[in-house]
Amino acid sequence: MDKIVIGRFDKADFPSLQLNDIAIKIDTGAYTSSIHCDNIFEKDDELHCTFLDEEHPLYNGKLFVFRDYDIVFVRSSNGQIQKRYQVQSKIVLFGKVFKISLSLSDRQEMRFPVLIGRKFLTKKFVVDTELIDVSFNLKLNEDKNSITKP
Repeated sequence: MDKIVIGRFDKADFPSLQLNDIAIKIDTGAYTSSIHCDNIFEKDDELHCTFLDEEHPLYNGKLFVFRDYDIVFVRSSNGQIQKRYQVQSKIVLFGKVFKISLSLSDRQEMRFPVLIGRKFLTKKFVVDTELIDVSFNLKLNEDKNSITKP
């Protein structure tokens, strides 16, 4: 399979989560991918959390409930090991649907609500740090071209 060239930032859809055009940061220094959530707690064998992204008022504060999740231990950029919840989801990039594991993390101090790490990128993508929004611009152009003229 040929690898797709992706830039350092982009926007992606998460159809399983009903989230569209969410800003993502490509981070080859991170192993796992994560999504910015708050109020993460277990109740009655379910995982509850709130998605946070101020750029998307429709999604900011959206409640999610997961019945299928794992607990993982992730080493953060400052070297500390953190216990995190991880869920399986789907991400759309370049018009293709991929499976992705997302750890739920408080990324309050971070600029991007989603971080995409090496575990997801490996064997699928090559990162060109000079590029941004490659997938999103392709999506916009496809949407323009799909409009039928009267």
